[in-house]
Amino acid sequence: MSRRVLFAVVLLTLSVIGHRATAQPTIELRIGGKTQSFSQATLLARRDAADVHVPRDVAYGTSTTYRAVPLADLLNGAALPADSVLEARATDGFAAQLPMDLVRNRDPVTAVAWLAVEDPAQPWPKLPGKPVSAGPFYLVWVGREAASVRSEQWPYQIAQLATQPSPSARWPVLGVDPALPATAPVRAGQSLYITQCLACHRLNHAGSGDAGPDLNVPMNPVEYFQPAELRRYIRDPASVRDWRGRTMPAFPRGQLSDREIDLIVAYPCVHGPTEGWTVRHAK
Repeated sequence: MSRRVLFAVVLLTLSVIGHRATAQPTIELRIGGKTQSFSQATLLARRDAADVHVPRDVAYGTSTTYRAVPLADLLNGAALPADSVLEARATDGFAAQLPMDLVRNRDPVTAVAWLAVEDPAQPWPKLPGKPVSAGPFYLVWVGREAASVRSEQWPYQIAQLATQPSPSARWPVLGVDPALPATAPVRAGQSLYITQCLACHRLNHAGSGDAGPDLNVPMNPVEYFQPAELRRYIRDPASVRDWRGRTMPAFPRGQLSDREIDLIVAYPCVHGPTEGWTVRHAK
Protein backbone atom coordinates (compact mmCIF):
# COMPACT_ATOMS: atom_id res chain seq x y z
CA MET A 1 0.00 0.00 0.00
CA SER A 2 1.44 3.38 -0.99
CA ARG A 3 1.97 6.13 1.57
CA ARG A 4 -0.68 8.28 -0.17
CA VAL A 5 -3.30 5.53 0.05
CA LEU A 6 -2.37 4.78 3.66
CA PHE A 7 -2.63 8.47 4.54
CA ALA A 8 -6.09 8.64 2.91
CA VAL A 9 -7.27 5.59 4.88
CA VAL A 10 -6.06 7.12 8.14
CA LEU A 11 -7.84 10.40 7.38
CA LEU A 12 -11.07 8.59 6.53
CA THR A 13 -10.89 6.56 9.74
CA LEU A 14 -10.29 9.65 11.85
CA SER A 15 -13.16 11.41 10.09
CA VAL A 16 -15.56 8.55 10.85
CA ILE A 17 -14.44 8.40 14.48
CA GLY A 18 -14.81 12.17 14.83
CA HIS A 19 -18.30 12.07 13.31
CA ARG A 20 -19.40 9.35 15.71
CA ALA A 21 -17.99 11.29 18.65
CA THR A 22 -19.83 14.48 17.74
CA ALA A 23 -23.11 13.00 16.43
CA GLN A 24 -26.04 14.10 18.58
CA PRO A 25 -28.72 11.75 19.86
CA THR A 26 -31.98 11.90 17.94
CA ILE A 27 -35.60 11.27 18.78
CA GLU A 28 -37.77 9.37 16.31
CA LEU A 29 -41.39 10.35 15.73
CA ARG A 30 -43.74 7.86 14.11
CA ILE A 31 -46.96 9.81 13.81
CA GLY A 32 -49.86 8.51 11.74
CA GLY A 33 -47.64 6.40 9.50
CA LYS A 34 -45.04 9.15 8.92
CA THR A 35 -41.56 8.77 10.42
CA GLN A 36 -39.21 11.65 11.21
CA SER A 37 -36.05 12.02 13.28
CA PHE A 38 -34.95 15.17 15.11
CA SER A 39 -31.61 16.00 16.65
CA GLN A 40 -31.20 18.17 19.74
CA ALA A 41 -29.88 21.02 17.60
CA THR A 42 -32.82 20.82 15.19
CA LEU A 43 -35.39 21.00 17.98
CA LEU A 44 -33.59 23.74 19.89
CA ALA A 45 -33.49 25.86 16.72
CA ARG A 46 -37.23 25.63 16.03
CA ARG A 47 -39.29 28.81 16.06
CA ASP A 48 -41.75 27.32 18.54
CA ALA A 49 -39.01 26.40 21.04
CA ALA A 50 -39.42 28.33 24.29
CA ASP A 51 -38.28 28.43 27.90
CA VAL A 52 -40.86 26.68 30.08
CA HIS A 53 -40.93 26.74 33.84
CA VAL A 54 -41.96 23.53 35.61
CA PRO A 55 -42.82 24.28 39.26
CA ARG A 56 -43.09 20.60 40.27
CA ASP A 57 -40.72 18.56 38.15
CA VAL A 58 -41.44 14.84 38.68
CA ALA A 59 -38.00 13.58 37.59
CA TYR A 60 -35.91 16.04 39.60
CA GLY A 61 -38.33 16.75 42.42
CA THR A 62 -37.79 20.48 42.23
CA SER A 63 -38.65 23.61 40.28
CA THR A 64 -36.92 23.58 36.88
CA THR A 65 -36.77 25.56 33.63
CA TYR A 66 -36.25 23.88 30.26
CA ARG A 67 -35.89 24.82 26.61
CA ALA A 68 -38.74 22.87 25.04
CA VAL A 69 -41.03 22.43 22.05
CA PRO A 70 -44.84 22.09 22.31
CA LEU A 71 -45.62 18.42 21.79
CA ALA A 72 -48.86 19.27 19.97
CA ASP A 73 -46.79 21.09 17.32
CA LEU A 74 -44.67 18.00 16.71
CA LEU A 75 -47.81 15.89 16.26
CA ASN A 76 -48.72 18.34 13.49
CA GLY A 77 -52.49 17.74 13.50
CA ALA A 78 -52.26 14.17 12.19
CA ALA A 79 -55.68 12.54 11.73
CA LEU A 80 -55.80 9.60 14.12
CA PRO A 81 -58.49 7.29 15.54
CA ALA A 82 -60.12 8.68 18.69
CA ASP A 83 -58.79 5.88 20.91
CA SER A 84 -55.16 6.18 19.74
CA VAL A 85 -52.36 6.72 22.23
CA LEU A 86 -48.88 8.15 21.97
CA GLU A 87 -46.32 5.60 23.10
CA ALA A 88 -43.19 7.18 24.56
CA ARG A 89 -40.32 4.69 24.54
CA ALA A 90 -37.24 5.42 26.62
CA THR A 91 -33.71 4.08 26.30
CA ASP A 92 -34.07 2.04 29.52
CA GLY A 93 -37.11 0.03 28.32
CA PHE A 94 -39.77 2.32 29.81
CA ALA A 95 -42.80 2.72 27.47
CA ALA A 96 -45.57 5.08 28.60
CA GLN A 97 -49.01 4.98 26.95
CA LEU A 98 -50.24 8.59 26.72
CA PRO A 99 -53.86 9.44 25.77
CA MET A 100 -54.02 11.54 22.61
CA ASP A 101 -56.47 14.06 24.05
CA LEU A 102 -53.94 14.71 26.82
CA VAL A 103 -50.84 15.16 24.65
CA ARG A 104 -52.63 17.25 22.00
CA ASN A 105 -54.10 19.70 24.49
CA ARG A 106 -52.95 23.31 24.14
CA ASP A 107 -55.16 24.88 26.80
CA PRO A 108 -53.03 26.01 29.79
CA VAL A 109 -56.13 25.92 31.97
CA THR A 110 -55.49 22.16 32.16
CA ALA A 111 -52.09 20.58 31.33
CA VAL A 112 -49.93 21.10 28.25
CA ALA A 113 -47.17 18.70 27.15
CA TRP A 114 -43.75 20.04 26.14
CA LEU A 115 -40.79 18.06 24.85
CA ALA A 116 -37.81 19.37 26.83
CA VAL A 117 -34.51 19.18 24.96
CA GLU A 118 -31.13 19.02 26.69
CA ASP A 119 -28.63 21.46 25.24
CA PRO A 120 -25.29 19.61 24.79
CA ALA A 121 -23.51 22.86 25.66
CA GLN A 122 -25.40 23.08 28.97
CA PRO A 123 -25.97 19.52 30.19
CA TRP A 124 -28.71 18.86 32.73
CA PRO A 125 -27.76 17.58 36.18
CA LYS A 126 -27.91 13.90 36.97
CA LEU A 127 -31.21 12.56 38.25
CA PRO A 128 -31.40 11.98 42.01
CA GLY A 129 -29.75 8.65 42.78
CA LYS A 130 -28.96 7.94 39.11
CA PRO A 131 -25.79 8.26 37.01
CA VAL A 132 -27.63 9.94 34.11
CA SER A 133 -29.71 13.04 33.43
CA ALA A 134 -33.31 13.12 32.18
CA GLY A 135 -32.02 14.06 28.73
CA PRO A 136 -31.60 14.30 25.93
CA PHE A 137 -35.41 14.36 25.57
CA TYR A 138 -37.91 14.58 28.44
CA LEU A 139 -41.68 15.08 28.38
CA VAL A 140 -42.77 17.73 30.89
CA TRP A 141 -46.11 19.32 31.70
CA VAL A 142 -47.15 22.88 32.48
CA GLY A 143 -50.51 24.50 33.13
CA ARG A 144 -52.90 24.81 36.03
CA GLU A 145 -53.53 21.06 36.26
CA ALA A 146 -50.02 19.84 35.45
CA ALA A 147 -49.75 18.35 38.93
CA SER A 148 -52.63 16.01 38.09
CA VAL A 149 -50.62 14.33 35.31
CA ARG A 150 -49.42 11.04 36.74
CA SER A 151 -45.76 10.38 37.44
CA GLU A 152 -45.45 7.69 34.76
CA GLN A 153 -46.65 10.21 32.17
CA TRP A 154 -43.42 12.22 32.55
CA PRO A 155 -41.09 9.92 30.56
CA TYR A 156 -37.45 10.95 30.29
CA GLN A 157 -34.54 9.75 28.11
CA ILE A 158 -37.10 9.33 25.32
CA ALA A 159 -35.85 7.65 22.14
CA GLN A 160 -39.13 7.36 20.25
CA LEU A 161 -42.66 8.77 20.18
CA ALA A 162 -45.12 6.69 18.15
CA THR A 163 -48.88 6.68 17.68
CA GLN A 164 -50.44 3.31 18.47
CA PRO A 165 -53.91 1.79 18.93
CA SER A 166 -55.26 1.90 22.48
CA PRO A 167 -53.55 -0.66 24.76
CA SER A 168 -56.77 -2.70 25.10
CA ALA A 169 -57.13 -2.89 21.32
CA ARG A 170 -53.45 -3.59 20.76
CA TRP A 171 -53.29 -6.25 23.48
CA PRO A 172 -56.78 -7.76 23.99
CA VAL A 173 -55.50 -9.78 26.96
CA LEU A 174 -55.55 -6.54 28.95
CA GLY A 175 -59.29 -6.07 28.44
CA VAL A 176 -61.97 -6.59 31.07
CA ASP A 177 -65.35 -8.24 30.64
CA PRO A 178 -67.27 -5.88 28.31
CA ALA A 179 -70.46 -6.73 30.20
CA LEU A 180 -69.14 -4.97 33.31
CA PRO A 181 -70.80 -1.61 34.01
CA ALA A 182 -68.79 1.53 33.30
CA THR A 183 -68.62 2.21 37.04
CA ALA A 184 -67.16 -1.20 37.97
CA PRO A 185 -64.03 -0.72 40.13
CA VAL A 186 -62.11 -3.15 37.94
CA ARG A 187 -62.34 -0.69 35.04
CA ALA A 188 -60.69 1.97 37.17
CA GLY A 189 -58.07 -0.62 38.13
CA GLN A 190 -57.43 -1.39 34.47
CA SER A 191 -56.94 2.28 33.63
CA LEU A 192 -54.55 2.78 36.55
CA TYR A 193 -52.67 -0.38 35.69
CA ILE A 194 -52.13 0.71 32.08
CA THR A 195 -50.94 4.15 33.18
CA GLN A 196 -48.83 3.24 36.21
CA CYS A 197 -47.61 -0.33 35.65
CA LEU A 198 -47.62 -1.18 31.94
CA ALA A 199 -44.93 1.41 31.24
CA CYS A 200 -42.37 -0.87 32.91
CA HIS A 201 -44.05 -4.29 33.22
CA ARG A 202 -45.64 -6.51 30.62
CA LEU A 203 -48.58 -8.71 31.61
CA ASN A 204 -48.79 -12.14 29.97
CA HIS A 205 -46.29 -10.74 27.44
CA ALA A 206 -48.67 -7.88 26.59
CA GLY A 207 -47.07 -4.43 26.58
CA SER A 208 -43.98 -2.65 25.28
CA GLY A 209 -42.14 -1.92 28.53
CA ASP A 210 -39.01 -3.85 29.42
CA ALA A 211 -37.77 -1.92 32.45
CA GLY A 212 -39.26 -4.48 34.87
CA PRO A 213 -40.37 -8.13 34.84
CA ASP A 214 -43.62 -9.47 33.42
CA LEU A 215 -46.26 -9.32 36.17
CA ASN A 216 -47.93 -12.60 35.29
CA VAL A 217 -45.25 -14.84 33.77
CA PRO A 218 -44.38 -17.12 35.40
CA MET A 219 -46.33 -15.90 38.47
CA ASN A 220 -48.32 -12.85 39.50
CA PRO A 221 -47.27 -10.96 42.66
CA VAL A 222 -50.74 -11.53 44.16
CA GLU A 223 -49.77 -15.22 44.42
CA TYR A 224 -46.57 -14.84 46.41
CA PHE A 225 -47.03 -11.57 48.34
CA GLN A 226 -49.22 -11.20 51.39
CA PRO A 227 -51.80 -8.48 50.58
CA ALA A 228 -50.46 -5.94 53.07
CA GLU A 229 -46.85 -6.52 51.99
CA LEU A 230 -47.76 -6.20 48.30
CA ARG A 231 -49.39 -2.84 48.95
CA ARG A 232 -46.38 -1.76 50.97
CA TYR A 233 -44.06 -2.92 48.18
CA ILE A 234 -45.91 -0.82 45.59
CA ARG A 235 -45.88 2.17 47.92
CA ASP A 236 -42.16 1.92 48.76
CA PRO A 237 -40.25 -1.01 47.20
CA ALA A 238 -37.07 -0.42 49.20
CA SER A 239 -38.97 -0.87 52.47
CA VAL A 240 -39.72 -4.50 51.54
CA ARG A 241 -36.96 -5.60 49.20
CA ASP A 242 -34.01 -3.64 47.84
CA TRP A 243 -31.13 -4.51 45.57
CA ARG A 244 -28.39 -2.86 43.52
CA GLY A 245 -29.81 -1.62 40.26
CA ARG A 246 -33.43 -1.41 41.48
CA THR A 247 -35.30 1.02 39.24
CA MET A 248 -38.84 0.83 40.60
CA PRO A 249 -39.54 4.10 42.43
CA ALA A 250 -41.61 4.72 45.51
CA PHE A 251 -45.12 6.10 44.92
CA PRO A 252 -46.05 8.64 47.60
CA ARG A 253 -49.72 9.22 48.32
CA GLY A 254 -49.67 12.37 46.25
CA GLN A 255 -48.97 10.20 43.20
CA LEU A 256 -50.92 7.05 44.11
CA SER A 257 -53.50 6.88 46.89
CA ASP A 258 -54.19 3.83 49.05
CA ARG A 259 -57.50 3.38 47.23
CA GLU A 260 -55.76 3.46 43.86
CA ILE A 261 -53.24 0.84 44.97
CA ASP A 262 -56.16 -1.35 46.04
CA LEU A 263 -57.72 -0.95 42.59
CA ILE A 264 -54.45 -1.89 40.88
CA VAL A 265 -53.97 -4.97 43.07
CA ALA A 266 -57.55 -6.11 42.44
CA TYR A 267 -57.27 -5.76 38.66
CA PRO A 268 -55.56 -9.01 37.56
CA CYS A 269 -56.20 -12.44 39.05
CA VAL A 270 -54.08 -15.25 37.63
CA HIS A 271 -55.36 -18.55 36.17
CA GLY A 272 -51.87 -19.55 35.12
CA PRO A 273 -49.17 -18.54 32.67
CA THR A 274 -50.51 -20.77 29.88
CA GLU A 275 -54.20 -20.18 30.48
CA GLY A 276 -54.12 -16.41 30.52
CA TRP A 277 -55.90 -14.51 33.24
CA THR A 278 -59.26 -13.16 34.24
CA VAL A 279 -60.35 -10.20 36.27
CA ARG A 280 -62.04 -10.12 39.63
CA HIS A 281 -65.55 -8.87 39.03
CA ALA A 282 -65.56 -6.64 42.06
CA LYS A 283 -68.88 -4.88 42.59
